[in-house]
Amino acid sequence: MRFIRISLLLLFLTPFCLAQDPLPVVKSAWEPAIQKAKKVEVGRTGPARQLTVDDTLINRTNRAAMTDHPQDPAEISPDGRRAAIEKIEQESNTASPTDVHGFTYSATVRNDSPKVVKVIYWEYRFSEISNPANVGRRQFLCSVNLKKGAEMDLSAFTTLGPTDTVTPATLAPSTEPKFDGKVRVNRIEYGDDDVLQRGDWKLSDVKAAVDRATSTPWGKEVCRPL
Repeated sequence: MRFIRISLLLLFLTPFCLAQDPLPVVKSAWEPAIQKAKKVEVGRTGPARQLTVDDTLINRTNRAAMTDHPQDPAEISPDGRRAAIEKIEQESNTASPTDVHGFTYSATVRNDSPKVVKVIYWEYRFSEISNPANVGRRQFLCSVNLKKGAEMDLSAFTTLGPTDTVTPATLAPSTEPKFDGKVRVNRIEYGDDDVLQRGDWKLSDVKAAVDRATSTPWGKEVCRPL
């Protein structure tokens, strides 16, 4: 591997000197995955239900203590029945979300540098075993806080498979692996603003994808696909 320090200091690394690799890949994997759809909650519409004596604290407490679990009188009142009917109508008119079928790509990395890693750009590169000319790459951006000597699992979900080109051999059922996949770390950004970048990789080539990936606030996820 060959990295270039943005400060113009070159750092040469070979696959046989993993101890010098600032962010070695400990293990990696990819697999088909399904992202479950989120249930759409239908809010209450119409006028607020009229309060009755059954809504008082003492009556609600008494009902909760009953072992036969009586039905809430509010649910069988005219207002309660009307609200239930309106909710059913709304649910029938709301499109049901569907599960998303895709792939999960993951890699475990270790920080062998003395500095804290804040951002990682990495990729999964594939070649079809039966057709080596059929290659593909899936790139990812990760926001991390990886201290010296620590390991971290990087993972991202995307609808894109290992390659954009589908051949008969790709679709044929088989128990043998169809792709040879390898993980490469392309760019490392440290907490002190120092940067290490692979010499044959350019941030400008993925700038548009980075802008799209970062256009929404970062949630609990560690990585996003580019």
